[in-house]
Amino acid sequence: MRRGDILKAWMPLEAAWLLMAIEGPFIAAVIARMADPTLNLAAYGVAFPLGMLFESPIILIMSAATALVKDRESLRRLFRFTLALNGLITAALLLCVLPVVFTALARGLMDLPEAVVARSRVALALLLPWPAAIGFRRFYQGLMIRAGQTRRVAYCTTVRLATMGGSALLLAQATDWPGAWVGCAALSLGVSLEAVAARLWASGCLADLRRQEPTPDQPVLGYRAIARFYIPLALTSVLALGVNPLVSFFLGHARMPLESLAVMPVVNGFVFIFNTGGLTLQEVAIPLLEAGDRARKAIRRFATTLATGASLLLMLVAFTPLSAVWFRGVSGLTPALAAFAALPVAILALQPALTVAAGYQRSRLVVARTTQLISWATALEVAGIAAVLLLLTRAFGVVGATAAACALVAGRAASVLFLMARMKGVKTP
Repeated sequence: MRRGDILKAWMPLEAAWLLMAIEGPFIAAVIARMADPTLNLAAYGVAFPLGMLFESPIILIMSAATALVKDRESLRRLFRFTLALNGLITAALLLCVLPVVFTALARGLMDLPEAVVARSRVALALLLPWPAAIGFRRFYQGLMIRAGQTRRVAYCTTVRLATMGGSALLLAQATDWPGAWVGCAALSLGVSLEAVAARLWASGCLADLRRQEPTPDQPVLGYRAIARFYIPLALTSVLALGVNPLVSFFLGHARMPLESLAVMPVVNGFVFIFNTGGLTLQEVAIPLLEAGDRARKAIRRFATTLATGASLLLMLVAFTPLSAVWFRGVSGLTPALAAFAALPVAILALQPALTVAAGYQRSRLVVARTTQLISWATALEVAGIAAVLLLLTRAFGVVGATAAACALVAGRAASVLFLMARMKGVKTP
């Protein structure tokens, strides 16, 4: 397998991830230009991570669809599995946004300022369609990736971004809603329309799979087998995305809590742009690794180049005046908040390289159907983040945003090193 073959599969998906990565900074920029920007960015910084936490059990259904769906029966069973999981997640989110439940969570557990609590509850309620829409579009996009139709995934993301951007600007101008509500409503509208687009563009894949009879030598994909394969992936996502509310909790208890809660969504959104390469690699590598040892070596070389380039690009911004250009000129932060964000983004410059390494490792484990190791690595990452946050904020009194950046890098590094030590015995096709 040549590098050009990998690049051909990787580029459309990377374009899709980059479009999604623009979403966070765009929403933050809209909120920053509305009334009460610090309060609304803080409320958005609470609601959005919680929405992502509820989304987390379904997000890796794309990997499951890419790896498991081969015929009519496996398609039918995995779709039913997706439908059931979507229903459970939506019911759980609905329970969470009830005033008594959310208030107990936000005040009792997270100890958020009173003004942030009220605003973030409604913002989270506006994200109710988000998890199920994500689940359906990830399922259909997994089928497209398996069929080699990666460009259509990028088309779906274009629909999402256009809808999100247009609705955010319209709501900001036509309503008197707070910025946090505008941002979350726009996100829900965008991803809902993207799910519809994904279903339409996956029609050809679905028709082909429905004509495909299971082969006699292929074992029937039962629900127990799906659960055994997917539960470790779901736990991985829950742990990984559970980091965001965990970080919000520590930010609320650290030095300068309001400023930290305000800038971290902006910082994370910016760094996410450079992390997309590693996330794309994981999705692309799953079907490509089935080609054998030559493919594995080619993908590893590609990953090395990608990791180096992604972190160097982020360093180019983080350690130069381009940092102020982005956070003040593009994101719309006040000079004080832009200066506050400079150190966290510089610390996170290593994160893109670590994300590429993790994406390569995890794609191999998915193909080898050894998904339990992914869960252990993610648990180690979350534990590392919590430990470093606790140490820096409580023992050393480090400012919340700076402590969070250090913890995120340390946790991801621990996860990569753990899998590096355990990958030697893993066999891929």
